[in-house]
Amino acid sequence: VHPYAGQKIDKIAGIEARGFILGGAVAHQLSAGFVPIRKKGKLPYETVRVAYSLEYGLDEMEMHKDGVAPGEKVILVDDLIATGGTAEAAVKLLRQIGADILAACFVIDLPDLGGRAKLEALGVPVRTLIGFEGH
Repeated sequence: VHPYAGQKIDKIAGIEARGFILGGAVAHQLSAGFVPIRKKGKLPYETVRVAYSLEYGLDEMEMHKDGVAPGEKVILVDDLIATGGTAEAAVKLLRQIGADILAACFVIDLPDLGGRAKLEALGVPVRTLIGFEGH
């Protein structure tokens, strides 16, 4: 939270499910709104969605289409970044509706799996609290 204190952050987007817990706390501390990004079919209102690849097939994630307005400043939050597939899909989903993604923040990074590099290649700065190399 500290690196973003005092900045204008409109929304925190949390990836299902632990990203909800972490993202809600971050949103509260930054006086920002919270937007859940969930697996397909779990949100009650009109949504936008994106398909993405998993190790074992394809899946889709979605968010409410009015969750973020074009140009709003958003930080993406989750507990772990490994291969980056889910986080990359969340970035694409947020950009699809016009969000300005300031950063993606995670508690744990498994850098050998390439997720951080994948997001940075998309122009998204990544912040983590701890990294476990060799996993």
